[in-house]
Amino acid sequence: MISAAKPTTCTLVVSKGQSRNPAKRGLETAIAQAAGQLDGVEVILVPHLYDLPKGGESLELLQKIEGDLIVCSWIFSRAAHWVLDRNGIGGATGEVELGADDEDEEELSLAEPDPAAEEQEPVDRVTDLYPRPDRTIHCLDLKVSESVDDFVGEIKRILQLEEADDRSLPIVGGKIVEVDETTNRRWYPVIDFSRCTNCMECIDFCLFGVYGVDGVENVLVEQPDNCRKGCPACSRVCPENAIIFPQHKAPAIAGAVTEGDEGFKIDLSQLFGAPTDKGDPIATAARERDEQLLLTGREAVGIDDNLKKRQAALNEKPKDNLDRLIDSLDELDL
Repeated sequence: MISAAKPTTCTLVVSKGQSRNPAKRGLETAIAQAAGQLDGVEVILVPHLYDLPKGGESLELLQKIEGDLIVCSWIFSRAAHWVLDRNGIGGATGEVELGADDEDEEELSLAEPDPAAEEQEPVDRVTDLYPRPDRTIHCLDLKVSESVDDFVGEIKRILQLEEADDRSLPIVGGKIVEVDETTNRRWYPVIDFSRCTNCMECIDFCLFGVYGVDGVENVLVEQPDNCRKGCPACSRVCPENAIIFPQHKAPAIAGAVTEGDEGFKIDLSQLFGAPTDKGDPIATAARERDEQLLLTGREAVGIDDNLKKRQAALNEKPKDNLDRLIDSLDELDL
């Protein structure tokens, strides 16, 4: 259990990777040991965050922590935050500078804003209706750097600790707790409730019983292990891009922040004829779902009435930044 001998201002959770890569193990251990020397910091090492079973020792330990958290894991920060949330470990999203783009970029202004988009009424998100606990969770992505100093520096920044020579740091932190728990690799969707509007599209689309509703009629991932391994189809039909598959190879599906004015970045080469396998997301989702239905001995469904309505609704939506950028490029004589 966590020591109560000294007041704890924050708990650092280091989530180990799925592989046995010695470089990854070394980075995890070094971060834990260095953070364990910081005043008021308790350190817990757990198996891969995404694979932790419900009711297991790791989650039970994390659920007992009431203060702020810093979590280092091998999945995108946004994915890690909502994996924790689905397991009853909620809080406000803390700002992370490590791995963020520090360069000041000019705003894209190639086209005039669409008045219809500006006049849209604000939509209630699940987190607006059901705020999370009053604490902060900072999630650091271990993929962004191989340097222990980078992560320790970010931890110090978050804790507002003055930079000091590491050799002068007294060993005053709490003990390091490592949970030795057997886990299996898993595949299931994680909902970003800061984007989710509770539209129930995922329940209508998924035919494997993964989704359900809770006592207040909010959508939830009710049967995560019913999900078909490797299938991300429901994430493609979510109107708000609120469904994350942390282990998917595509960053947008795996939880990378790729949308919104604050992080609007696109690969312009794609606009000038570079090959892409993205295709129509609705058709792709229907194909992926059919593949899984056939594998279970069921009949393919294809693009059913619900998906046709979904496609029609997409076409009627006001244009976003990407739509306006493409329109403006079309007008240029390139």
